[in-house]
Amino acid sequence: MASVMFSSKKSKPFMAAIFLVLGLLMSTITGTQSIGVCYGTLGDNLPSAPEVVQLYQSSGINRMRIFDPNPATLKALRRSGIRLIVGVPNNDLQALALIPNAATDWIQSNVLTYTPDVDIWCIAVGNEVSPTNAPTSQFANYLLPAMKNIQSALLAAGLMQIKVSTASFSQLLGSSFPPSQGSFSDGVSSFINPIISFLVENDSPFLANIYPYFSYTGDSQNIPLPYALFTAPGVVVQDGNLQSGGANLQIVVSESGWPSEGDPAATVENARTYYSNLMNHVKGGTPRRPGQAVETYLFAMFDENQKGGLETERHFGLFSPSQQSKYQIAFN
Repeated sequence: MASVMFSSKKSKPFMAAIFLVLGLLMSTITGTQSIGVCYGTLGDNLPSAPEVVQLYQSSGINRMRIFDPNPATLKALRRSGIRLIVGVPNNDLQALALIPNAATDWIQSNVLTYTPDVDIWCIAVGNEVSPTNAPTSQFANYLLPAMKNIQSALLAAGLMQIKVSTASFSQLLGSSFPPSQGSFSDGVSSFINPIISFLVENDSPFLANIYPYFSYTGDSQNIPLPYALFTAPGVVVQDGNLQSGGANLQIVVSESGWPSEGDPAATVENARTYYSNLMNHVKGGTPRRPGQAVETYLFAMFDENQKGGLETERHFGLFSPSQQSKYQIAFN
């Protein structure tokens, strides 16, 4: 089984390792129009769903990820031309894994009701579930059964073109350096290996949530800010081993972002630099697959004032709730 390496929240792997191993494993490309944006709704001052869809269109953003099947969002997306990843919340995994017909009902309510008018290409079952991460460990035993049941329900509905995956993160990693030796930790191998096998068997992508900002703030002595922002003038990590012995697996960066407030490193200028350079980087491919774009979803569309956690969590938006662009960047 192939090893996968990526950086994420509260972790310290280097940014070069992320894209090197993405390049080792990626076999299916997504074209040059590869940039999407995550649309979260944890705010009491956000635009209506139709206004949000119009903002995506006017900004040239043709891909969206949502974290739950919000009916207002799905209705607004009808005939919009926006390709969509729909999320299944972690709290729904147990029912989807154990209750007969729950997956069939979920597909009927949240997919069949809207297709083909809404271009759903992937269902992300669960987000950052890990058997070793206390907030999500309770869902770990239900994740793969829920994925399999959603897959079966899609096939039964004749929707074999829609992929089923899950969004993962770096707490599953045991080794991350050098990049070519990245691997999952022994403690999660029995959890993640069957999921990887499922993805390969069904030609589905691996969704990776990647946050160099948290890598930098967690280990700023070893990770220079210019490196995290893609502004380092030369090579920072040298790793010539580009061999991969595992199966081909498409990787999609399902989240990546940089906050603009709440921490000394969280500035408008740093966020603008990160988003701009990230988009240029993934459009240019990887060391293993130069010129082949990596489909990437920026996090997030808006600042969300009802998110919990650190102050920075409420300042990841590319736009303010008033729909004003914070960074003046071109998406596609």
